[in-house]
Amino acid sequence: MARQKKKPKNADDPNSRVVCRNRKARHEYDVLDEVDCGIQLYGSEVKSIRDTKISIEDAHARVDGNEVWLINADVAEYPQATVFNHERRRKRKLLLHRREIRKFAESGEQQGLTLIPLSVFIARGFIKVKLGLCKGRKLHDKRENLKKQDHKREMEAALKHR
Repeated sequence: MARQKKKPKNADDPNSRVVCRNRKARHEYDVLDEVDCGIQLYGSEVKSIRDTKISIEDAHARVDGNEVWLINADVAEYPQATVFNHERRRKRKLLLHRREIRKFAESGEQQGLTLIPLSVFIARGFIKVKLGLCKGRKLHDKRENLKKQDHKREMEAALKHR
């Protein structure tokens, strides 16, 4: 009797997918560490995010006391919510364990690092945010990184044609 291979839980799950990515973040920042966290939302925000009506391009996170807040994330209004709609760019609380908050807060304050949302995704039906502990890049670092990527792409193309 042949044994069946188990599929990963998130392989074909319709409730697990990436909703939004911050593509500029990896270009403008060096990501030193990442953590997944929950987010506190209203019902109309959840509906809007499931319809991919969210933008985190200009967003960042800030540690305030023992809480982490997502600031400047734009969640479009949900048209069917009528008078019970939400504000587009309100502060949203991120849900992390105390030890994770302490770890991020200490390293962020000491080294002058920034908390940037890298992506918003749905896992097991819950909306999550992937936060990155980032250090800003200078212009010459960005150019150097682009040169490396171009060189790598050319090498892969040359190997492919052989």
